Amino acid sequence: MPRPIRFTTADSTPVLVRRFVQLFVGLFLYGIGIALIVRGELGVAPWDVLTQGIAKQTGLGFGLITVILSGVVLLLWIPIRQRLGFGTVMNALLVGPSADIGLWLIPSGLDLWVRVLLLPAGIVVLAIATGLYIGAHFGPGPRDGLMTGLHRVTGWKIWIVRTGIELIVLAIGWALGGDVGIGTVAFALLIGPLCGYTIPMFAIKRPASATPTEPSVERADAAAPAPSVTPVPSTEPAA
Repeated sequence: MPRPIRFTTADSTPVLVRRFVQLFVGLFLYGIGIALIVRGELGVAPWDVLTQGIAKQTGLGFGLITVILSGVVLLLWIPIRQRLGFGTVMNALLVGPSADIGLWLIPSGLDLWVRVLLLPAGIVVLAIATGLYIGAHFGPGPRDGLMTGLHRVTGWKIWIVRTGIELIVLAIGWALGGDVGIGTVAFALLIGPLCGYTIPMFAIKRPASATPTEPSVERADAAAPAPSVTPVPSTEPAA
């Protein structure tokens, strides 16, 4: 039986409030960043290539598919005994609808010069969003957790795990008709260095006593050791 959700923390009220605000703002901006890149129509991140490909084949909405894919990824956490965080669940549920809001606000078929501006804007917004939600310390996103979990159980270097996952996702999405282009390459080259600035910039300082009791969603198998590495920014709906 899964254990009930426990919310215990040694954080002061202002710090806890800031963590919640930062988490939800970050997840909302993550969806907006995805929408900016999608409307740029110059190529999207690997996981979004897969989302687009499935959307073309099924007719389902972008946001709904993002949520479904997050659920599938979380199922893959079970055999590797990866722990869920509160932020993990919120990431899975909220990034897709946020992306739909962005896609509703930003029209498609814009002039090329506008789309050229949307691409870097989306990458920067995604980097800021990643720093915000990771810096809130509520747990990794579904795709980041899969990456760190596989690293833990296989012993493979994390860049190998990340690259392997994203190449597989990219290939499947491309075969299904997802949008691969210069934006895909730009995302791969820029998101890591940008997150290298935003993650420490937005990391909330917490007392050492707060870390072990961070709010989390625990399963019956949650006794598995946590990943021994700091999650590396990836193409999450992120994260």
